[in-house]
Order: sequence, then structure tokens, then C-alpha cells
Amino acid sequence: MSTRTENTARVVVIGAGMAGARLAARVPDVTVIGEESHAPYNRVLLAEVLAGRYPADVIALPPAEVRRGVRVVRIDRDDRLVHCDDGSVVRYGRLVLATGSNPVLPPLRGLGNTMPDGVHAFRTLDDCLALRASVRPGVNAVVIGGGLLGVSAARALAECGAQVVLAQQGEHLMERQLDAESAGLLRSHLESLGVEVHTECRVRGLRCADGSVRAVEMADGYELAAEITVLACGVRPRTGLAQAAGLEVRKGVVVDDELRTSDPYIHAVGDCAEHRSTVYGLAGPALEQADVLAEVLAGRPARYDGTRALTRLTLNGPDTPGSGSLDLAAFGDSRPLPGDDVIRLADATRGAYRTVVVRGDRLAGGVLLGDLAAVGTLARTWQDDAQLPAETSLLHLLTNDGGF
Repeated sequence: MSTRTENTARVVVIGAGMAGARLAARVPDVTVIGEESHAPYNRVLLAEVLAGRYPADVIALPPAEVRRGVRVVRIDRDDRLVHCDDGSVVRYGRLVLATGSNPVLPPLRGLGNTMPDGVHAFRTLDDCLALRASVRPGVNAVVIGGGLLGVSAARALAECGAQVVLAQQGEHLMERQLDAESAGLLRSHLESLGVEVHTECRVRGLRCADGSVRAVEMADGYELAAEITVLACGVRPRTGLAQAAGLEVRKGVVVDDELRTSDPYIHAVGDCAEHRSTVYGLAGPALEQADVLAEVLAGRPARYDGTRALTRLTLNGPDTPGSGSLDLAAFGDSRPLPGDDVIRLADATRGAYRTVVVRGDRLAGGVLLGDLAAVGTLARTWQDDAQLPAETSLLHLLTNDGGF
């Protein structure tokens, strides 16, 4: 294979996910290199494609020039070159790592270097389309992992008519975002859709026959029948290129407040980046980081001081009488520390649950389920890190206008 060196681009972005595409839309003279053959797409909406609510082309992001299906194999920091698997070499003035993350494949018995038929990750559009093609009404499906991705996958599979079991090792669903009470309401909603939820259970392995999954084995010896198994056990930052190039890597590629790595000509954003010892692994922070970096690359003062993103999720019920949807929003830290004030409001009539944590004179975080009328004011107050007015009753924070 011949090697060709392309003209210098002021900015080269490795990765055409949501962060890379967002940056490309805001930075001129940019080259984006992406491994996937698809145009950039909104990963947050993969569950909607799986459920059949949207065709795949609907979740495409605004058009961006991307070299698709090309994998970067090496970064030459001395000469500022990016080497690709198609033999091309691209020069950069500034390099941005937006390499994202890989799904965590748990150390399960029966799961080797190649996944058995019927076992799926749920991270990319190809994963989603393969899973969609294998689902049929009545099929036994087990989702391993009760985080945001696992909950979304379980709901979508149930909408497709699958018999779904969701297995979560932790005490409750979506532990990163929800408190125990709101997680209980979420669990009840999933169960109303026909999803069987198991928490505080550990999966030991997969039982396979003729190269296909047949059951999921629990640590207590119980088996869950499974023709489809979805692995939603979290993600791990893709740091291989950065490590091989000698950049500082801990959990992710270490960046400062200008998203700069240990090399001043290389930045990192999104799932692969570690900022102030935190790897977020969510779409909101990735987009925020891309926006900040666009300003930095344009020579304008900008700093990233941590995410102020709101997590929102709508769990739609099947199209049958009496089945509704559950709207969920979570922001900040909903787990109170000693000395915090916690205000909760449950309204069974309106199907609403709201809780906020107040730390000093600031909102630390909150969770809202059902009626989200108050979420706009609450989220803006938190995002702006605004001081709460002294005269504001804490209970009024949970009224429809946020008390202001």
C-alpha cells in the first residue's frame, strides 16, 4: 500500500462521533477522520432507532466533511503527522482526540474474544441495526446493566415485543443519576411495560450452544432464558492512540481547562478525555467540551470548568390504551452530603416526583420524574450556579415556576 502525505490542515480531529462532529461544525479548515462508515449521528437516539420510532437516517447530525471508514493507527508528535490504515498521512497544526469510548465487556464465562450469536453491545449504529434485525415479538432478551444505556435498551426491546429481563448489579437503576426513591419509580414504570427487573444480582456467565447464546447464568445458579443478550455494562475511554504517542493518560486522556493534553498541540474532548480527574461518558459534557474547544482554537478566551449538562430521558409506553410515557430529568449531584438540605415533593395525582439538594445557597442537583414543568428554571439556576434568593422557600423550588 502506498503512502501519501496530505497538505497541512490547521485542525485534524480523530473521531466523528458527537463531540468530533460538533467541533467540526464550529471550526474552519478542519479534517475529521472517523472509523465508522456512517455519517455522524446522534448516539443519544439509538434507542429510538432500536424501538422502530425513527429510521436510522433521521438521527444523522448536520452534514460534515468526514473521511469515513478510516482508522488512525499512529500519531507522530515530532513531525505532527497522523498515520492512517489506508496508507495516508495527514499533517496537523492542532490535533483533537475525540476517539470516544468502547463498551465494557464483562469477564463472563462463555464470553471469549468473539461474541456468541445473539450477544450484542449497544454503542454504535451498527450495534443498534444488528440488534434491531434480531428482535421479534416474544423473543427472550436479557439486558445486563441498569444504567442509562441499559434502561433505554430494555425499554426499546420491550416496545419491539420482546420478553425483557433487566439485570442490574447495583442497588437500584441509574445509580449515577437517580436517588433510591426515583429509581424505584423508574423500575415500576419499566415493569408496567413488561420488563422484569432484577437488582443487586450478579451475572456469572453465558450458556451457549452451537455458537449461540441460550441463557444467562446468575451467581446464585439461577438461569435466565436468553435468545438475545445486550451488554450495557458501561464504557471505557479509548486511549490507545494517546498512550502510544506518550501523552499523559490515567482513566482517560488528561486535559486541562482548555482541553489541552500534555502536548500543547494536542487536545481531547468527549468520552476519551479526563478533566479534573473525571471522565463523564455522557453526550452533554462531550458537546460542552467541543463548544469550549472551538473557542480556544479560534483564539478566544474560554475554559471548561466541568459539566453543567442536564440528563433527560423519555420512556415511551407501547401504543396501547392506558400506557403512557415517563419523562425523567436529572442534573448535578442528587446524593446529599452532611449539612445539605433535601426537599422532596411527590404528587401521586399528577404522577410527579421531584427532589432537589441545596448546598449552602446553591442548588447542588436534583431529579424530576413525570411532570417536568419546573425543570427549566431549576436547571438554569443550577447551570448558572446562581445564588438562591434568601426569601425563597425551599419548597417553592419544586413548584412549576421553580419558585422565582
